This record gives sequence, structure tokens and C-alpha cells, in this order.
Amino acid sequence: MRRSGLSASVLTIAALALSLLAGRTTAPARAFTFNKIQDDIYQAVGTGDMAVGANAAIIVNEADVLVVDSHISPSAANALLAELRTITPKPVRYVVNTHFHFDHAHGNQVFPRDVEIIGHEFTREMLSAGKSKVGRTYDRFIGTLPAQVAALTRQIDSATVPRIRDSLMARRTFLQDEVTATNAVVPTPPNVTLSQRMTLFRGGREIELLYLGHGHTAGDIVVYLPRERVLVAGDLLLPGLPFMGDGFLNEWAETLEKLKPLAFDVVLPGHGAAFRDRERIDFQQAYLRDLWAKAGAMHARGVTAEDAARQIDMRSHAAHYPAIRAPGARPAPVT
Repeated sequence: MRRSGLSASVLTIAALALSLLAGRTTAPARAFTFNKIQDDIYQAVGTGDMAVGANAAIIVNEADVLVVDSHISPSAANALLAELRTITPKPVRYVVNTHFHFDHAHGNQVFPRDVEIIGHEFTREMLSAGKSKVGRTYDRFIGTLPAQVAALTRQIDSATVPRIRDSLMARRTFLQDEVTATNAVVPTPPNVTLSQRMTLFRGGREIELLYLGHGHTAGDIVVYLPRERVLVAGDLLLPGLPFMGDGFLNEWAETLEKLKPLAFDVVLPGHGAAFRDRERIDFQQAYLRDLWAKAGAMHARGVTAEDAARQIDMRSHAAHYPAIRAPGARPAPVT
């Protein structure tokens, strides 16, 4: 069985993107809402007026700004830079990529050369390889865009109700904009890398960048502010179930264990709202270990990946992950 095991993503990246603009017929207004966590610390969350892919964390230091994750495209990153001016006039000096996935790192190219883009060595390796090597998440979403646009065009041509037609046209425009934005992407790797840890000292603020082991990818890093007791977790720890197609189910839970000694009160995840419930670490560990055990048992019996995906029953975790309503998990190939 491959280390990546089974993906238990409840929503695919494509479904998330499609949901951003359902029914909208107005021109984009603001791309982000900046949720204040503490003074000078924000979670930038997409408003739905354009696809931004993931959350960003904004850390305003004494003389500069650090941004965690650069979003899904150059246009999304440019929107972030423009709207940051509503918070601070200070320049962005640092960008941290929590991992290589396109929805977190495909805005890197818009930042000036003097900005330090920081990521794990593996993240640099993957982004240096270009579009063909950025993983299944990229292919799963980007590869489907032209077909989605064509399907919407057929629905528009046959729609007779004006309200429905307007909604379909708005969604098509949204996806066409994404095709344009995607075509503009030049995967841009970090220009500063770490293998285990790095600490930035910006004025009176200490910013720790930590690699704790294999998890969501082979190169996830978290950003930890010890004085402020804030953890920016990327997709290593989410309030819901993460995408697992590039993950390491047999190691991820142990990597999460290394978060527990850190003194933090709030987690800023790569997707979903900020949360303070540290028990979510336990919930995700339990899910991962259970899924790994069940996938391993089925693999040992010779069950195919497709059959395992239909049969695995994770409903015992539904209290913590309400999207689980029936048996089945979304698999990455099990070989």
C-alpha cells in the first residue's frame, strides 16, 4: 500500500471553487475579509467574489508584513496585496508557503524579487518542477475547468428561465476568469528554504517556522507565534477533513502529536474558520489512524481501491465531522 493511502476529502477542490459564486450576478467587489485575531494578526478569508483557494494569515510586524500562503493564482495574490492596504501601509517582506499545493502557492510570482518566499525544501522541489509536477490537487481542479465551462454553456443554451440562465452565466464567467488566471500561472518556488526550523525576529515579534514531519504533504510547515500563542497550520490541521491525496496517513497522526507541546490558544487553518478547540488534534488523529487501519485491513484481504472506497465506514467519526453521513471514503489509489 502506498504511504499516501486513502483520501477522505469530503469536498473536492473543484466543488469548493464552484461553490464560491453560486448564483452571483454582480461584478467582483472585495476578494477578502480580514478577520482580526489579535492586534496586527489577521486571517484573510475569501468573500466568494473571486476564487482565492485557501485562507491566508497576515502578520503585521513593526516595519513589515509576513503573509502565509499566496493563494490560487496571480490575480488572487494581487487582490490580496491591494486589499492589504485597508489594514496597513507596511510592505510585504516575507511570504511563507505552508506547502506546495496550487491553492496555497500559485500567487508566488507576483511578489517582488526583494520579498523572501519561504518554504520547505520539498515545496521548492515540487514548485521548481513546474505545472506537470504539482500534484493531483492541481490536475483534479485545473484539468476540469474547460469541461465545466463547456457544460455550463450547454446549460445556458437550453435554459428558458431568466433567473436560472443569469445564475449559470455568472458561474461560467467565474470559471472563465479562473481559466485566464490559471493560464497566467508560472509556478514560482520559494527562494529561501528550511529543512526543520527557522526563526524570524521582526521587531519584538518571534516567528517560528516548523517542519514536524510527513503529513498533508512531504513538506508541510506551520507558523508559530509563541508570545501571541497563535498557530498557523496550513492544511496539516483543519476544522474539517483535509484532502489526503498527497498525504501520509501512516505518519500524519504522529506529526500532529508534535503540535501538542506548543503553547497556542488559536489555530488559523488553511481552510475553514479559526478555532480554539485543541481537541481537534485528537479528532483528526483518531480519524487518520482509523482510516489507515481499515484501509490496511482491506488491502491485506486483496480488496481493490475502488471497492475499499465504497466499503470503508467512518461514521463513528461523524460527531466530529458532520459531513460524514454514509459509508465510503474518497480514495487516492491504493496499490
